[in-house]
Amino acid sequence: MTTQGEPAGPSTALPPTQPAPRSASKTPGQAEPDLPAALGELRAAAEGVTFPLVLPSAQEATRSIRSLVGQLDDYLLPRLARLDAPLLVVVGGSTGAGKSTLVNSLVRARVSASGVLRPTTRAPVLVCSPADSTWFRQGDLLPGLTRTNQPGTDPHTLQLVAAPALTPGLAFLDAPDIDSVVDANRALAAQLLAAADLWLFVTTAARYADAVPWELLRTARERGTVIALVLDRVPAAAADEIAQHLAEMLAEHDLGTAPLFVLPETTVDGQGLLPERAVGGLRGWFDQLAADGQARGAVVRQTLDGALAALGPAVGRIAAGADDQSRAAATLDERVAAAYRQARRTVEQGVRDGRLLRGEVLARWQEFVGTGELFRTLEARIGRLRDRVVAAVTGRPAPGRELQTAIESQLVTLLCGVAADAAEAAYTGWQAHPAGAGLLDPSLARPAADFPDRAERLVREWQRGVLELVRTEGGDRRFIARTAAYAVNAMGLAVTIAVFASTAFIPTGLEVATGAGTTVAGQVVLQAIFGDQAVRNLAARARVELLNRAAELLDAEAQRFHGRTAAAGVDGAAAQRLRTAAADVERARQHAGLTTDAPLTLPGDDR
Repeated sequence: MTTQGEPAGPSTALPPTQPAPRSASKTPGQAEPDLPAALGELRAAAEGVTFPLVLPSAQEATRSIRSLVGQLDDYLLPRLARLDAPLLVVVGGSTGAGKSTLVNSLVRARVSASGVLRPTTRAPVLVCSPADSTWFRQGDLLPGLTRTNQPGTDPHTLQLVAAPALTPGLAFLDAPDIDSVVDANRALAAQLLAAADLWLFVTTAARYADAVPWELLRTARERGTVIALVLDRVPAAAADEIAQHLAEMLAEHDLGTAPLFVLPETTVDGQGLLPERAVGGLRGWFDQLAADGQARGAVVRQTLDGALAALGPAVGRIAAGADDQSRAAATLDERVAAAYRQARRTVEQGVRDGRLLRGEVLARWQEFVGTGELFRTLEARIGRLRDRVVAAVTGRPAPGRELQTAIESQLVTLLCGVAADAAEAAYTGWQAHPAGAGLLDPSLARPAADFPDRAERLVREWQRGVLELVRTEGGDRRFIARTAAYAVNAMGLAVTIAVFASTAFIPTGLEVATGAGTTVAGQVVLQAIFGDQAVRNLAARARVELLNRAAELLDAEAQRFHGRTAAAGVDGAAAQRLRTAAADVERARQHAGLTTDAPLTLPGDDR
């Protein structure tokens, strides 16, 4: 049968002497890991991780970082610096469980407000022996909470109360309700529980099976926090039955070894304190724990070691979120790259398959060759003056100029078309991705406003490049010198046509009769001037130059998308830095040997 106010378990003897802490083997020549330094590196790595892309995992990973950094600052680093500091017992539980009343009763003074108004505890209250107040006042533990001597409602403050009746070496922290209707209270309760050396979980006979407390108990167990439980307000007639059921639930959640105290349903005295017969056993248990430095140290070391071990899974969740960011950025970039790769392939295909020789270009080429313009302009005695006179009389440009304009127009149309298709494909690809949708701007759905101008400039510069190629690379340089610039222009147009006249081009209809024949005529002229191999070389080099220029133009368009992923600032190395830092912490934890191989033994437990 369970004794009221005492552990629902075996004896209350103090623990036997613990074995010496274990220490991991050290590789010869390997430096001893510095645990605080390793934790500092982990903290820096965690704080350096950002989640700029909108992804489902980003919010949870951000919360995990806050939790990790908070645990390091609030508990792990200050506790490692002072392993012998007083044991902090955080008293937590559900709304109306009687936490504040219990704390007041344990220290025999009304130090924490209690009552029927919920939530009662808005700002946390820490009660310690006057001998321990210096440690808690200096603010190493829970440094984010401002110390105060006055009660208040500000959740960013920590009220310190010295209780002479409390045995030195142990302090109680009355936390807000873990299921408070106020979000800030719930968050603060979770923060305080993460800073506990020992969590005293308070529940009642009516609420011990609620879901929220068990979720926090599971989290505490995973972190290795030492836990004790108080089952409050238990009717005498149902004490054994309820205690047995709760013990079974604890065993099911792998918490069967946690000390369980059952407090009877009773009334408070004029000061709002529980009668001594109800809390005497629990107070005695804490007095023994506070007085036994070895048992107290074992609790601190087990909780500390468990919290350190739990950093690995926490870091894993953050690193997974960072991996998601890197994968998303790579996916977005690849969707853009695929769209513009297709654009480059379309340009290349358009240049090689002869489509640019159809329509206006074909008509102007036929006119250029059919009127004898090509052959006349190759004669040195015919100069530009004659053509200017002809143009002035007829009112139209020379056929060569019309051919050049038609080629330019066709190329610009091709480039603008593929750029529009690529922009639409990349935009659609990003719209379908949660991270991409957040980076989009409507202007990205189409090419840049100045793209047509840049395309025209590209074509004109390429045409000038072809002329320079003819001038400098022609086989019969003496002929080039004789015919001078105007003949070079004519031959440049013929080379341009040869760039687009591939064996893949199969003309149809009238083009078979005229187009193909006149194209061949132009090639025959060029071959006569440069030689067959020279013609092929000139056309191949001019084609490569055109495709390279087109690729640069399209790459600049793709950069409008890539620039946005780059500006987001996704750090591809963040996940690896985190995992490396976590591995260093784990190695240092193993070397530190905080815990023993024997199970933890507490007062009231003869395991």
